[in-house]
Amino acid sequence: MTAHHQPDRQDPPDAQADLSDVLAAELDDLLRADDEALVARFPGDTAARQPVHTVYVPADRYGADLVARWGEQAGRALDENEGLLAELVGDRAEEVLPLVRAKLAREPVEDLRIDLEDGYGRRPDEEEDTDVDAAAAALAATRQDGTAPPFAGIRVRSFEGPTRTRGVRTLTRFVQGLVAAGGSLDGVVVTLPKVTSVAQVEAMVLACDRLEAALGLPHRALRFEIQVETPQSVLGPDGTAPVARMIHAGAGRVSGLHYGTYDYSAFCGIPASSQSLDHPVADHAKLVMQAAAAGTGVRLSDGSTNVLPVGTPEQVRDGWALHLRLVRRALERGYYQGWDLHPSQLPSRFAATYAFYREHLPAAARRLRDYLDTASAPGTVLDEPATARTLADLLVRGLDCGALLPAEVEAAAGITAADLQALARPRRGGP
Repeated sequence: MTAHHQPDRQDPPDAQADLSDVLAAELDDLLRADDEALVARFPGDTAARQPVHTVYVPADRYGADLVARWGEQAGRALDENEGLLAELVGDRAEEVLPLVRAKLAREPVEDLRIDLEDGYGRRPDEEEDTDVDAAAAALAATRQDGTAPPFAGIRVRSFEGPTRTRGVRTLTRFVQGLVAAGGSLDGVVVTLPKVTSVAQVEAMVLACDRLEAALGLPHRALRFEIQVETPQSVLGPDGTAPVARMIHAGAGRVSGLHYGTYDYSAFCGIPASSQSLDHPVADHAKLVMQAAAAGTGVRLSDGSTNVLPVGTPEQVRDGWALHLRLVRRALERGYYQGWDLHPSQLPSRFAATYAFYREHLPAAARRLRDYLDTASAPGTVLDEPATARTLADLLVRGLDCGALLPAEVEAAAGITAADLQALARPRRGGP
């Protein structure tokens, strides 16, 4: 029997379009809640500037003149050992060190955290109350006279049982004192240390809600960062990463995740002599933090090194060499912020940061120009839109901290600083 060939049946083009529209509408209905949840949970990075460091200072050593004092001390350290730093920075020292010197004179501290936890130690309640009140008054005064750093805040004691009452008392007194003294909460953040559960983050949200209501503050005027310094925040008993849930439990108040070098290493049983920002346990924790924060607008910060560049010329050299290497290493891994504990760490912080951005300027600007210039042939690298965003973000960060100048970036990339910002940090569903 011979089979008869039947021609393929095809619907008319109009029928295909109708079917496509119906199916698309059905999928829109099916996925609408998922779309809304995606925008709410992963809005993209905020357009706000991220500081390159956070300076931690015990509350009893903080005063209204702290930023000026740190700038002067850092400047002296650079004056006394400029040759050492130039040798360590290498070929870019001639262009970088004048920028560092100007930064130390203009804005030596980008972010300040007044410490009322480990760096402060245990004190009688009356003494801590006095220091909290003084810190709030001094910060308010400097924010009013323009001498405060762009970002500031306090680190309170953890919300674990033994320290919770004191932590809440410090938080309440500080916020009340700052508001009473006329200090703005813009750019002010609270660091919540040693977080071990999602419930502690929810408790912090509740505390912020209650304080705002009691003081007549706008909703979400208070923001906080989670200090990741316990393994319980990275790996839960069920095998999940609680830090990811902590971000979303923060109800839009979490501004950052900060890695705590020494507590985390100690909890993992790492010998004191081997505790460092580049230890494998640190890398693991920071990779989990990075994945958890991606797309949420929550910023990441590396921790600190306690090897200070002070003492003999050899000790200064060793301290700066280590700090330069660790800052550079963090930048290469997408950690654009870290902790500084001493004024002598400021020259190496800014030198490493500035050298990094200036080194990457030519190639990043060229690749971005090639990506944006659709009328020309592609360059040697065919970049995706996501990569173009990271190229733009790198240039924006360089501009924010003073490593790059607007005129040179615009000339190299062929795009205005404003357009660069929009490309670098688009937000889902609008600004």
